Amino acid sequence: MSDRIGMGLANFPFSDVDTMWRWIELCEERGVDSIWQTDRLISREPILESMTFMAALAARTERLKFGMNVVVVGFRDPLVLAKQCATIDFLSKGRMLPAFGVGGAFAPEWNVTHRALPGRGPIADEMLDIIEGLWNNESFSYHGEHFSYENAVISPRPVQDPLPLWIGGASKAAIRRTARIGTGWVAGVQSAHQVGPVIERIKAALAEAGRTDYEPDHFGAGFGYHFGSWEDECVQQTIRGFKARLPEVEPETYLAVGDADDILSRVNEYRAAGVSKFIMRPMERGDDKIMYQSERLFDEVLPVVHG
Repeated sequence: MSDRIGMGLANFPFSDVDTMWRWIELCEERGVDSIWQTDRLISREPILESMTFMAALAARTERLKFGMNVVVVGFRDPLVLAKQCATIDFLSKGRMLPAFGVGGAFAPEWNVTHRALPGRGPIADEMLDIIEGLWNNESFSYHGEHFSYENAVISPRPVQDPLPLWIGGASKAAIRRTARIGTGWVAGVQSAHQVGPVIERIKAALAEAGRTDYEPDHFGAGFGYHFGSWEDECVQQTIRGFKARLPEVEPETYLAVGDADDILSRVNEYRAAGVSKFIMRPMERGDDKIMYQSERLFDEVLPVVHG
């Protein structure tokens, strides 16, 4: 099992682009496994578009892997998305970690674009079949209920063979989707005790499907962390956000707050549930505070997890 820590960006928390690249360079220098960008197309606060950011990371880094947590396939075209992922993997010499989902009901894009929530699952299944087919076949044809392609070809194809295809979501459909076509699974806003049963159901579905190619350490989870107190404003602001958007979330069972032992304790809860890939997001705002939080994680937590 390979336990690894990646860093996540839910928004653009830096004062400028130069500071962001300084933070990215720090992540690469200090042995961070990967960078993950939350996907959001509609927002009042600044949030980077995932695919564009992945391409920029391919050009500016040499070792870091990177993925999107997670791209909502229904807001995009499957051919374009497959081509983007293949191109980014080619340019980065095999460091792309594509991750896809159907999108939560709370996402503002549904109302803004007037797209229907019902039926988004079957559409996503067709899109993932198309994306996977375009990556892995010299010529690909597909005729479904929602999409039709005849002898579609993309080139260059991905460097990784196969290119990873991580799935997000905890519904029965997401579990079936992971077992059918996924090479990895990443949790949403879920505590360790919620994640554990989902991983067990995925393993059962993999066995039922006869899958033997799924790596046992390809289960991921992400959560916010903070070296400090639960009373600190950044933590309280995060909790208020959860209560407004996701009232069912219990922040005290999901976030990691305190010293290194407290944060490692949360990591170990997820490890016990079957998670080995972590996407950790500093809850602080402000360049100096984010750098401080990141450096403490790299000094006190990352070496323990990476062994």
